[in-house]
Amino acid sequence: MSGPKIMVVEDERITAEDIRDGLEEMGYQVPALVSSGEEAIEKAKEIFPDLILMDIKLEGDIDGIDAAEEIRSRYGIPVIYLTAYSDENTVERAKITEPSGYILKGASGFLNKPYEEGELHDAIEITLHKHKIETRLRENQRWLNTILKNVSDSVIATDPDFNVKFLNPVTENLTGCLREDVLGNHLFKLLNPVSDLLESLKKEITSETLPSKVTFEEGIKTRDNLQILIQGSITPVINEKDEIEGFLLVFTPR
Repeated sequence: MSGPKIMVVEDERITAEDIRDGLEEMGYQVPALVSSGEEAIEKAKEIFPDLILMDIKLEGDIDGIDAAEEIRSRYGIPVIYLTAYSDENTVERAKITEPSGYILKGASGFLNKPYEEGELHDAIEITLHKHKIETRLRENQRWLNTILKNVSDSVIATDPDFNVKFLNPVTENLTGCLREDVLGNHLFKLLNPVSDLLESLKKEITSETLPSKVTFEEGIKTRDNLQILIQGSITPVINEKDEIEGFLLVFTPR
């Protein structure tokens, strides 16, 4: 069998075996049936399943919610809760762990067959697909961050109001400003232009013409009050509605 691996965490053995049988009929692998939160954390590291079906109420000192939070923070494995509990306090606790979904068991604790093959299958497939996309996005983000941190140019990203969202280490070294001191602040606090050229460019680049790129040459003052001449470009980031979502500045000292 080569389907996705799903670990079942359920302290009622008969229920766990019933869930396992249903999952295997649907083409999934079930490498482990686990009955406690402590064992769930250990097994998650050992077999690294693609998804975990987790009962909220478990034997032992760690319940399903605490186990899910630990597993999510350590390994990023998605969790779908299997529970007979739908009270507000339980749901609020569970929401903090950012689960991929909930499957409510009946009063007897069992999942009936049509429910298992229908909603459970759909919940699993949606969760696996979503997790695959999120994993790809995180991988792309890691690559992008690595590239931006290692380019030789200064790079700054802002929101539509020119508040700083990102700057790379080259920019920190050039301006003398630390990342944590300028994030969320206006671009001009970071670059401290000596003329109104950047202000004029801001008006130009936010006009209705939506230019793809505007080049500039401007003097700025560093945190140590040194004046540096820089040259570079400002490019608007445009969404599918032709709205400006932010700006990307790339520049070097001249």
